[in-house]
Amino acid sequence: MTLLPTRNSQLAFSRATFRSVPEMLDYAARGETGVTFYTARGERLAALTWCEIRDRAHVVARKLIGAGFARGDRLLITADTWPGFFDTFFGAQYAGMLPVPVSIPVGIGGKEAYLEQLRRQFAASGAVAAVGIDDLAGFLAEAAAEFPDLRLHGGVGAIDSLPEKPVDLRPLGPDDDCYIQFSSGSTRHPHGVRIQQSALMANLAGITGPAGLDVVIGDRAVSWLPLYHDMGLIGFLMAPLSSQLSIDYLTPRDFARRPMQWLNLISRNRASIAYSPSFGYDLATRRGAMQVPDDLDLSTWRVAGIGGDMVRAEVLERFAAAFEPKGFNRSAFIPSYGMAEVCLAITFCPHGTGFRTDTVDRAALGNEQRAVPAADSADAQTARRFVVCGRVLPGHQLEVRDESGTVLGDRQVGRIFVKGPSIMPGYFNEPEASHAVLSKDGWLDTGDLGYLLDGEIVVTGRAKDLIIVHGRNVWPQDIEWAIEGRRLVKTGDSAAFSVDSGEGERVVVAVVARVSGDEARAELARDVAGAVREAVVVDCEVVLVPPALGLPMTSSGKLSRARARANYLAGLYAPPPSSTKPAAA
Repeated sequence: MTLLPTRNSQLAFSRATFRSVPEMLDYAARGETGVTFYTARGERLAALTWCEIRDRAHVVARKLIGAGFARGDRLLITADTWPGFFDTFFGAQYAGMLPVPVSIPVGIGGKEAYLEQLRRQFAASGAVAAVGIDDLAGFLAEAAAEFPDLRLHGGVGAIDSLPEKPVDLRPLGPDDDCYIQFSSGSTRHPHGVRIQQSALMANLAGITGPAGLDVVIGDRAVSWLPLYHDMGLIGFLMAPLSSQLSIDYLTPRDFARRPMQWLNLISRNRASIAYSPSFGYDLATRRGAMQVPDDLDLSTWRVAGIGGDMVRAEVLERFAAAFEPKGFNRSAFIPSYGMAEVCLAITFCPHGTGFRTDTVDRAALGNEQRAVPAADSADAQTARRFVVCGRVLPGHQLEVRDESGTVLGDRQVGRIFVKGPSIMPGYFNEPEASHAVLSKDGWLDTGDLGYLLDGEIVVTGRAKDLIIVHGRNVWPQDIEWAIEGRRLVKTGDSAAFSVDSGEGERVVVAVVARVSGDEARAELARDVAGAVREAVVVDCEVVLVPPALGLPMTSSGKLSRARARANYLAGLYAPPPSSTKPAAA
């Protein structure tokens, strides 16, 4: 199978100058570039040019229109990384329907939780059809049983079996919505973000432009990011499509099994753009650095983006150290900040600067909500290091405000607010939830905390995850990173949260116990409690999580502290054999 070209030989390069998704796919279909799907072993499964994707989408659209689905109807799609997702997502666009991409099951023993998630997403979106990979057809059928308005559900064959009728296409246009994106962590009360065509186009212009990734002729993208998440769907489908790039895909599952294949694809196909949350770089370093192929060459990788979770400097430092001998340039790192409610991107760091950090006094940060530069002699117990996440996109505004709404100056920590053409108009059919985060004059309360530094944003955490102990702010990431830094548990195997005991907040730390025997489990709990006490000077209750259960994740693969707290309150986590619960004061 011949590698799809990186450049179009005849079609002129156009960077995000379109008004709708069908319009940009129609343009890309005039060239030779497209998408290729790879296995965990790096073998090509399928390759489709944008022209073939457009033609297949037209067939799906005529089947959907011919089956009587109305313009504006919602089509739920389990968004695995496979050609069928492209068929149905783009087919819905040409049929005038709104796609609703949702996650596939994650983890072991999660059937009932996944079915409940599907039911809530069906209810929230009002979907009238649901399709996905054949392996999930049974899940869709079981969840759909409670929704009589769901007229079609099943694997890809559910649409294939429909007759293709000679009907006119009715593509979504510039004034229409584009799709519904369920935001991360919203499994209990899912909020469907309305993504408008105009907002998406504005965000794509920022992402691909000079203030973003600065996409150029000859760029090629490689991605393992899930297509049900905004960073995967917009960052590594819509953005490359809007610039007529070729994309090479691994599934998230295959990346998790063999993370070196991500780097191998970048090397083999001479790719220049790839993105990951910090945990992806960490996984590639931990599992891949010991088995680096002799011929690995990362010298073409000019944009190594980071986003989707708290950017961790030490992870990026380890990755750069491991792969600089293979041509990786640490100046390619581009930290960024974004969220689904703004389509995807809010800020980017400038090209060629790599990642930059700001080290601040931990006491002033927690007690005074000020980012005071730390003394040169400060250590990890008295200082905290953050990665700078860049400037807001052109045409957008960003402010940091205190609880009263007063706009704060540099180095003052508060809630981050943004405004601009990429902002959602609201959550789908949820006016109260929309009103809670959107002001009448268009400002979005992101729910994140941070501070400005010479016009760039530094994100310090989520406001809802913040732990307040005796009037002092404690970030859960500080606790988790202290535990992981001691090598007590694997990265991602700890979750810190607080529980209101009625007499103030109590800190709880849940850790995955990958040890056996009462003595080893008790020792793990004592060591965790000691590490927390030393790092952030608080006592905590340690509870142990069975490895088979693991810690809960959002659909985008991020730790869900809210669900970990709920699991704790439900009694799913066990105390250690020798309790480490702090004594009552």
